[in-house]
Amino acid sequence: MPLKKLSDLKKEDLQGKKVLLRVDFNVPIENGKIINDKRIRAALPTIDYLLDNGSAVIIATHLGRPSGRIVDDLRTTPLAKKLEGLIKKPVKKVDDCIGKEILEAKNNLKPGEILVLENTRFHTGEKENVRDFSKQLAEACDLFVQDAFGTVHRGHASTVGVAHFLPSCAGLLVEKEVKVLSEAVKNREHPMVLVTGGAKIETKIGVIRHFLKTADSVLVGGGIANTFLYAQGYEVGESLCEKDRMEQAQEMLAESEEQGGKLKLPIDVIVSKEIAHDAEFFDMPVENVSTSDKILDIGEMSQKMYIEIIKKAKMIIWNGPMGLFEYDIFAGGTKEICKAIADSSAKTIIGGGDTIEAIDRFNIPEDKFSHISTGGGAMIEFLEGKVLPGLSVLKE
Repeated sequence: MPLKKLSDLKKEDLQGKKVLLRVDFNVPIENGKIINDKRIRAALPTIDYLLDNGSAVIIATHLGRPSGRIVDDLRTTPLAKKLEGLIKKPVKKVDDCIGKEILEAKNNLKPGEILVLENTRFHTGEKENVRDFSKQLAEACDLFVQDAFGTVHRGHASTVGVAHFLPSCAGLLVEKEVKVLSEAVKNREHPMVLVTGGAKIETKIGVIRHFLKTADSVLVGGGIANTFLYAQGYEVGESLCEKDRMEQAQEMLAESEEQGGKLKLPIDVIVSKEIAHDAEFFDMPVENVSTSDKILDIGEMSQKMYIEIIKKAKMIIWNGPMGLFEYDIFAGGTKEICKAIADSSAKTIIGGGDTIEAIDRFNIPEDKFSHISTGGGAMIEFLEGKVLPGLSVLKE
């Protein structure tokens, strides 16, 4: 899909203009400190490009899930401070993203200056894509630049609504993501393997169904695997499991059989009675799980089975951990799969917050992967061939 791109604009199109820049600064924060600033760094080329071409930059982002409420721990103040340190220029910050005072701050912003708006999700109008909220976000701006690839699968006010009020284009990060992922869709290499994990099967139903048709193997871990195991009749004890999704899981298992058994599930699992860093744990076959057990990782036999498939792959797409990797004793599955993908000679595309956090935790160099996407859900939906609302509004 041809996009209007920031890189195609002339300097005179940007000189003296006020640009509303949507970024994805939804970064992990603990006790007011940013734990990982990769998403902020990913936006720097676009911010620098706009400043170098004489624009004033007004930054909009969401942070966490405040559900339309003001949550002090989810204010964008730490983001503005981090950006100021990275870009080595003063960054102004306001306490809302719409309203009279914000409009005045926008009007007073001069070329070369940066203004960070407050969390867009403090307003219900953001997720509901309310026209008036979109209009207020766009006020006093001359151009909208979409550089938050991680949110382009969401039809929100700051990703879609504002594009109806302003000339709009893709930022450098979004341009790069679309180019790399488009090439991956166009030039699929086989054997192609999808590695997927995480908590909820609900978010991966479409993904798994799509890749059962297009990939050669789909390797499943995490809470998603538990739901499939439950659908097969196995005991999952007190594990994370969406039992109300059993019928959908059974349908996908049947689809897998029709496709020659592409869907691969753990044959052994790491279980414990409790979630703690010093918990007692066991590796056991899936048929031995008891009613009081919690499944928290894939077992060693499952790791070996998955790694053998990964070794033969020519293209690997990875989104989601194999278990509760935040605890060292339950991190083995995610770590071994991560290392296998990193060591593979295949084209490797990975994405998702937990996935990126895992490669950091295990100190895997980023250059070991062909492409690390800044979006998990957006990446997968793009590779599925879905129309992403935040991109469709940027069509040429």
